[in-house]
Amino acid sequence: MYQPAHHREDRLSVQHEAIDTLSFGLLISNGGDGLLANGLPFLLHRSEGERGTLYAHMARANTQWQNLEDQKVLIVFQGPQSYISPSFYQTKRETGKVVPTWNYVMVQARGIAKIHEDVAWLDRQIEALTTKHETHRTQSWAVSDAPGPYIESQLRGIIGIEIKIDSIEGKWKVSQNRHEADRLGVVEGLAQENADMAELVKNYRNK
Repeated sequence: MYQPAHHREDRLSVQHEAIDTLSFGLLISNGGDGLLANGLPFLLHRSEGERGTLYAHMARANTQWQNLEDQKVLIVFQGPQSYISPSFYQTKRETGKVVPTWNYVMVQARGIAKIHEDVAWLDRQIEALTTKHETHRTQSWAVSDAPGPYIESQLRGIIGIEIKIDSIEGKWKVSQNRHEADRLGVVEGLAQENADMAELVKNYRNK
């Protein structure tokens, strides 16, 4: 992806934290008729491999999995994003020499896909994914809450995916290239429109 130096985020810990927080990624691969893309919830195991390993599953009826084995794939995780109006900038009032832009956070990971059809493997993946997203809830749901035969039938309808990350890029385009007055203007301008992006512009430091 296009990477101006001031927007590049190379810290693996920051990239991993974004993947953990966002969880939902776009899996892009080559299919028999061209490119395929599907959104999937991913689970990151940070300590597996040099850059971590991603686990996911998809419906067996989804034909994307049929060409995934041993294929290099791309997974895109998209974080907070927002239109940035020139009216936010102090520079607009001083010189008028400003144009609109878009702020966003993105992580792109690449690796070789491996398919899992083993029910025990799928059971472990579903259990881990569910635990991650349920443990903070007051009334959490567990896989064991559903009848065993029902879960078994559901597992037969999915395919597991394992992707050891061999390259990863992070891009945090959050107004780092603007001077402080313009950045503060963006924070103020986004305060009511997009609190998540306002917070990133206010607090993010890429060095």
